[in-house]
Amino acid sequence: MNKYKKADEAVKLIKSGDTVLVGGFGLSGTPLTLLDALTHHHAKELTVISNNLGEEGRGLGKLLLSGQLKKAIGSYFTTNRDAVAAWSRGELEIELIPQGTLAEAIRAGGAGLGGFYTKTAVGTKLAEGKEVREIDGEWYLFQKPLKGDVALIKAAKADKLGNLVYHRTARNFNPAMATAADLVIAEVDEIVETGTFHPEEVVTPHVYVDVVVRNRYVKKGGKYVVPS
Repeated sequence: MNKYKKADEAVKLIKSGDTVLVGGFGLSGTPLTLLDALTHHHAKELTVISNNLGEEGRGLGKLLLSGQLKKAIGSYFTTNRDAVAAWSRGELEIELIPQGTLAEAIRAGGAGLGGFYTKTAVGTKLAEGKEVREIDGEWYLFQKPLKGDVALIKAAKADKLGNLVYHRTARNFNPAMATAADLVIAEVDEIVETGTFHPEEVVTPHVYVDVVVRNRYVKKGGKYVVPS
């Protein structure tokens, strides 16, 4: 089964109103090529679940400026002034979730769990509107699982079946997000022959991956840049 598509073809599978999981921590492990393509797609009113909203004019920051986002759910948005400004103008809804809780909620979504209790954020504004209960003398906050219609993830390599391996810290939210969406689109630096990876190297098995897209950026000095 050929899972390879060009980025502009792959993002056409995203519909207006979809909830989109986007991997990455800062720009590390962020599917920059897919996000670029999405800014040229007509899908709008999107809810994004991601640790942060990229940087100003890069990654999800670029998608924010295109006006296609309705809501962002994540833990660390203050590094992008555009996100704060859009929220201040009432143009973007933001739901903040502590970083560890965010990661576990996505994992719970992928594992089919109904949610979990955590002590993090009890007694803070982040607990408003959420169930709080006492367990063995301690107070806990109930967190629902997080799932998406689509996941856009970034890996280092894919084989032709769609098995994925990651490079260092790019293995952040990406593997968990691959399990928590109905449709998974993976952006990779390289596509290799099936059988190239030892089974123990594979982090995301191919059964989770629906589409593979090749990254258009190249890595120089540890950063992805547009090829000259």
